[in-house]
Amino acid sequence: MAKKEVIEQKSKKEIAKEEKAAKKLAKKEADKMKKKAEGFWKEFKKFITRGNVMDMSVGVVIGGAFGAIVTALTNIFLSICTWAVPGGLKGLITVLPAASDSQAGMKIGGDYIQQFAAGNLNDLVKQVAAELGVQESTALSTITSKYTLHGSTYVFNGAAMIDWGAFINAAISFIVIAFVLFIIIKVVASLQKARAEMRDRALEEYYKKHPNERPAPVVPGVPEPTDHQLLKEILAVLKTEKGLTNKPAKDKKKKK
Repeated sequence: MAKKEVIEQKSKKEIAKEEKAAKKLAKKEADKMKKKAEGFWKEFKKFITRGNVMDMSVGVVIGGAFGAIVTALTNIFLSICTWAVPGGLKGLITVLPAASDSQAGMKIGGDYIQQFAAGNLNDLVKQVAAELGVQESTALSTITSKYTLHGSTYVFNGAAMIDWGAFINAAISFIVIAFVLFIIIKVVASLQKARAEMRDRALEEYYKKHPNERPAPVVPGVPEPTDHQLLKEILAVLKTEKGLTNKPAKDKKKKK
């Protein structure tokens, strides 16, 4: 019985040790995972709060708002320039000939109609209503679902066309944005140049008052001194200074 009790106590102690070791291992793994997560979030925070990222995000927001302003100004400018064009800027289109029946448009009165003037819409609605035997409202919705108004002309949705107005709008917007960015870059560059000149003048004034602190001029073609050479020069300077400090002491001894 005593042996059994001893064995049971030993097994209990071993189980307790194993449980304790398992708990320690689990805690260690949890700490590792926690440290990894904290390190990840620290890196992410450092990346987000970096100056170039913040500047880029601000630039993207301002650029989007500036692009909207430029687009609105371009539309106003082109609307004034295309005042005499029917339909204005949106009317500057070229409809290409139909290459197949899918681009030819609706068949009304025996003919395929690829495009028509907005003033002829009512006549076409009545004609389609009579051909299909439906009400004029149904015929109107049928036509407007298959045609899109560009300026003063309805064009079949499947037709191929060149939208000159959109192209001119994009080109002028690009020129305006490029010109504004060019001006901004020129202003920033001039400010940086003026700042550098002021710094150089201030340094020159400082070196005039403290000539010993002026750095040695860089000779073109001469390699920069290595760390070993610099250490040698420092040691030589220290030795000369030490020799100068020891001379007065020797002179005093001689006098005595």
